[in-house]
Amino acid sequence: MTDVAWSVTGLLFGMGACALVWWAARDWLTVRGTSGGDTPLSRALVTQNYAGRMVPVTGGIAIVLAVVLAAGVSICVRVATEDLDPATLVRFGLPLSVLVFGFAFLGLLDDVFGGADARGFGGHLRALGAGRLTTGAAKLFGGAAIALVVVAPRRGGLWTLLADAAVVALAANLANLLDRAPGRLLKASVVAAVPLACVGWRGPEVAASAPVLGAAWAMLPPDLREETMLGDTGANVVGATLGWLAVELAGAPTRLVLLGVLVAANAGAELVSYTRVIDAVPPLRWLDRLGRRAA
Repeated sequence: MTDVAWSVTGLLFGMGACALVWWAARDWLTVRGTSGGDTPLSRALVTQNYAGRMVPVTGGIAIVLAVVLAAGVSICVRVATEDLDPATLVRFGLPLSVLVFGFAFLGLLDDVFGGADARGFGGHLRALGAGRLTTGAAKLFGGAAIALVVVAPRRGGLWTLLADAAVVALAANLANLLDRAPGRLLKASVVAAVPLACVGWRGPEVAASAPVLGAAWAMLPPDLREETMLGDTGANVVGATLGWLAVELAGAPTRLVLLGVLVAANAGAELVSYTRVIDAVPPLRWLDRLGRRAA
C-alpha cells in the first residue's frame, strides 16, 4: 500500500478506535454512567464550560486510549501485509509516540491539579519567581523539553532545533487557548490540517499522524453535545501533532513564518479574548457555532 492509502486507513482506524473507546468507556468518562451514578473519574475532572454547564474534561483521555488501539491495529496490519518499514517506524512513529504521551501527561496534570490563580505565561512565570511551580509552568517547560526530543531526529543546527521545537510547543499551547467552546479546537484543527495534507499527502509524515488526528476528530460529536471537553490532555495532543506535522513538511522559510505567527497568536491571547474576536467576524462566528447547543 502507498503512504496515501495508509494515511486514509490510519485516519479511519483512529476515528473508529475513538468511537469504540468512547462508547465502551462512557460509564467512567461521562458525568453519569449508564447506571445513572456519578463516576470517580468524572467527579475529579468535571469543570464549568463557557455556558456555565458542568462537563467532564475526559475527551483527551479517550483520544490517547484510541491512539494506542489504532496504532496497535495499524502495526499488526502492516506486519501482516509485509509493509512495515522499521526505519520509517523509528523515524516517525517513535517521536510521535513520545509527543502524544508526553503532551497528554502534562495536560492531564493541568486538568487534575491546575487552578485559576495563575493565568498566561506571565502569571506562571511570576508564580515560579515567587518559588511556586504551577501546573502551567510545568506544562510550559515540560512541553518545551518534549518538543526538543521529538524534533531532534530531523537534525540540523542548534537554532533550527530550537525554532522547530518552539513551533511544536507553541502549537500545543495555542490549541489550549482555542479549546474554550464546544468543537472550536477540532474545527480549527481540520482547517489547519487540510493545507498540511495537501502539501505532504504522499509522505509518511501524514500517514504517521493520521491515527492521532482521526481519533481527535471522532470526538467532535460528543464535544459539540457537551458530553465532554478535550481539556488540556486532548488539546495538547492535537496542537502538538499539527505543529510536528508542519515542522516535518514545511521548508525552513515557511517554518520561520509559522513560528512568527504562533508567537504572535500566543502573545495576542494575553491581550485580547479570541472568543470576542471570533464573535466579531461573521464567518468565524458561524463556523464556531455550527452544531453547538445554545448557550
